[in-house]
Amino acid sequence: MARLRITHTIDFDYESQIAASYNEVRVSPYGFGEQMLLSHQVSVDPAVRTRESVDCFGTRVHEFEIQQPHSGLSVRADSTVVVTRGAQQPQEPISLKEVTRRSRLDLILAESLTCTPLTAAPDEVAELASGLVDRHNVGASALSIAQEVASRIEYVPGVTTVHSKAYEVWEQGKGVCQDMAHVVIGALRSVGIPARYISGYLHPSKEPEAGVTVEGEAHAWIEFYAGKWIGFDPTTATMIGERYVMVGHGRDYRDVPPVRGVYDGVGGSKMDAKVEITLL
Repeated sequence: MARLRITHTIDFDYESQIAASYNEVRVSPYGFGEQMLLSHQVSVDPAVRTRESVDCFGTRVHEFEIQQPHSGLSVRADSTVVVTRGAQQPQEPISLKEVTRRSRLDLILAESLTCTPLTAAPDEVAELASGLVDRHNVGASALSIAQEVASRIEYVPGVTTVHSKAYEVWEQGKGVCQDMAHVVIGALRSVGIPARYISGYLHPSKEPEAGVTVEGEAHAWIEFYAGKWIGFDPTTATMIGERYVMVGHGRDYRDVPPVRGVYDGVGGSKMDAKVEITLL
């Protein structure tokens, strides 16, 4: 069990003063099952009232607009979470035929088989995945595919953007956590295994020291369906454990961005984000 305090700040600086902005943020950890949300608060500067809702994927969303001139925007989310999950592993083997049958009857599974522009698997990736499928054991197949695909992508920050597609990442063999997640998801979906994109936070230390605040990560990983949803982190090539805090899931990054918005003004903007995590 891990009790974690997370502070996530997102700051925008605009090149010139803008007249208004309209925004939504997804920075609220899930609070059920093996993850209990003890406290959570979102604050905005300039100070405005936020509206809270839940999107179609079950992710909590805070929406707000600033209808006055401003040259910057700051969002801060403070959360305390208890995580009780151990490293998940597939249990009883389930066949691909049975997963296909369930996917025809379950909207969430069906959506998790749908290719998107960000996750569509290149032919080489689809062929690689096809060669690793055991049609009688989806869990073992998914792990083999995820591990093999992820091993061929080097973690290199700054070489991709949030708009980079799986085929672009695969061609250059480099990317960050969201890129690796997209390629692995595409590989799994290409052989009929439901997979979804997970956004959240990760404590960077395998052996965290209680009471010490460290620079954490806004992170991305995947879940695949093998009779139940199983979490796997392509970046670290590990199963999901108590250092991981889930915020939301979707078909790809575009369903669960930490922040999304538009503004009325001239010029661009610069964003800076920081995550701090403390084991309590």
